[in-house]
Amino acid sequence: MSLLSRKQQTQKRHKRLRRNLSGTANRPRLSVFRSNNHIYAQVIDDEAQNTICAASTLDKDLRNNLKVHGSSQDASTAVGELLAQRALQKGIQQVVFDRGGNLYHGRVKALADAARGGGPSILIPPLNND
Repeated sequence: MSLLSRKQQTQKRHKRLRRNLSGTANRPRLSVFRSNNHIYAQVIDDEAQNTICAASTLDKDLRNNLKVHGSSQDASTAVGELLAQRALQKGIQQVVFDRGGNLYHGRVKALADAARGGGPSILIPPLNND
């Protein structure tokens, strides 16, 4: 029986994932954080410890145009498309996807698919949803 909360379980999975994922200048890391009400995504160069670009459902660009709640798959798709546009403007061609300890399903998958379709080719490491 696990005595860890759901948040602690997610953090434990994220630590396990991050052992093998790292963003470089050539291939930065696309990190996703999913809360109950919003979704956030950043493209990060871990070597320089620098956030290259970011997008979320709280962005002014999206809030005015979004007709749905921030915790929907449609909102995640819009965030993914906006992040892909911003990454292309910065010259990012490839990223490594960091699902942040969440399952690759639902809103996280919608964001990744939208970012993949909108520009940079997202390289997703082998997934074992544990």
